[in-house]
Amino acid sequence: MTEELSFEDALAALEAKVEELSRGDVPLDKALATFEEGLALYRKCHGMLAKAEQRVTKLVAATDGLKEEPLNLE
Repeated sequence: MTEELSFEDALAALEAKVEELSRGDVPLDKALATFEEGLALYRKCHGMLAKAEQRVTKLVAATDGLKEEPLNLE
């Protein structure tokens, strides 16, 4: 489910999960499922931000001006 979400959509979904859990009226089994879903969304957002940071760092560090190069994550 989280694979096709944009960063903004994943963040909004994560915020909704946090709000749902913050109310404190969710049964334990549903709260655990919601927490797991929120954790997956957090990991997706964190990964997308890390990739963006790496890309910006690479662009800034380019020696002959700003240029975009494919990012090798392997």
